[in-house]
Amino acid sequence: MNLGPRTVAFRVIAFSTVWAIITLVIIGTVISALYYRSSVRSFRTLLSAHLFNLVSSVSVSDDGTLTGNPDLGDLRFSEPGSGWYWSVRPISSSVHGDLHSPSLTGSIPAPRRAVPFDADFRRNYRVRGPGGDRLEVLESEVVLDTNNRVARFLVTGNRNELRAEIDSFQHRVYLYLSVFGIGMILINAIAILLGLRPLDRVRQSLQRVREGTAHRLDGDFPAEIKPLAAETNALIDNSRRMIERSRLQVGNLAHSLKTPIAILQNEGRAIGGRRGKLVVEQTVAMQQQVDHYLRRARIAAQRDSIVFRTPLLQPLERLVRVMVKLNPDIVIELRAPESEAVFAGETEDFEEIAGNLLENAMKWARSKVSVSLRTSSGAGRDGTATLVIEDDGPGIPAERAHEALKRGQRLDETKPGSGLGLAIVSDLVEEYGGALELGRAELGGLKVVVRLPAA
Repeated sequence: MNLGPRTVAFRVIAFSTVWAIITLVIIGTVISALYYRSSVRSFRTLLSAHLFNLVSSVSVSDDGTLTGNPDLGDLRFSEPGSGWYWSVRPISSSVHGDLHSPSLTGSIPAPRRAVPFDADFRRNYRVRGPGGDRLEVLESEVVLDTNNRVARFLVTGNRNELRAEIDSFQHRVYLYLSVFGIGMILINAIAILLGLRPLDRVRQSLQRVREGTAHRLDGDFPAEIKPLAAETNALIDNSRRMIERSRLQVGNLAHSLKTPIAILQNEGRAIGGRRGKLVVEQTVAMQQQVDHYLRRARIAAQRDSIVFRTPLLQPLERLVRVMVKLNPDIVIELRAPESEAVFAGETEDFEEIAGNLLENAMKWARSKVSVSLRTSSGAGRDGTATLVIEDDGPGIPAERAHEALKRGQRLDETKPGSGLGLAIVSDLVEEYGGALELGRAELGGLKVVVRLPAA
């Protein structure tokens, strides 16, 4: 199936992919934000629990000395430079001593700005610790006894660890979402392509109809596409009926005009003289014009609707055999490709083209005529079938080649003929969208190159 930028499949897959990426990014951002909030809240809750345990583990003696052996149940408070510290410092002048965790090897700096205590005599701020880590500080002033002796309790947590944990979680989230997104996009693309395969089968069936290898859309299509196939088949049948009806009318017109024209020709010959000759010439011109425009109407009808398929080698060989029998003194050399050349038109039209050209070549050739057939591949209907006919006769001067294609024009009156052969060929080739070229042959005579559309 084609996935070009202008196809439905590409657009649907691209839209769903962009939407999936946007959705997964939003989901990842929301999850990361929720986890961040939850982690910060848990982090501060842990600090608050450690502070409560620290307060409950420290007391003051009668002489005002801070006493206690706090064990907060976390080994990080025992590792120097871990960023997890606690300390108890006296505030009242009657309190002595200083307690701190084994992990604290220096001093914790005061906040750069004054941070007030809240109603519970607590405050929270962030500073750089002795090791350069970013610390979250939870501090509280507590009355130790009935003598209103006060000490300041402080607990810190390492925010670098919190940030690293959050970053690790976000990395895993985006990694899992990326894997999930890639899988979802692939599955979505496969589902879209499978869903559009019936349309591709319709396209292939239409192509076969267009090429002339089928007459209808055949296949088991889904319920959504069956009406389309049925309507298309009805349109094809209607088009075929119109063509047949047009052909019938063309045939009837040809037969209805044939008898009156023949009568006029006979009457002209019977009259004789200059006037009789004039009548005969005009009736012959009428017959030629009728044949010409009837042929053009027939070719236009079939070219714009259904493509006919005509294998070229068999009718060309038959024409060559006929010409050999009629002209035994002239050698005809036929060269054809290994692959079958197929003309996108009717057999009768190709026979008329090749027959006129062969007859013209045999008329002027001295001893040899060369006939070659070749094809060139192309996408769709862009391929061409090329017929080349050369002879060793006198040829046609390049400056007079265009005159030879005029209807009724004869460049040499010494040979019998009507001067219509090349003109008929030119009209037929033009109607099929082909090309006709006249040139000098390697044999010395005329070289005619005809390019026709290949099926």
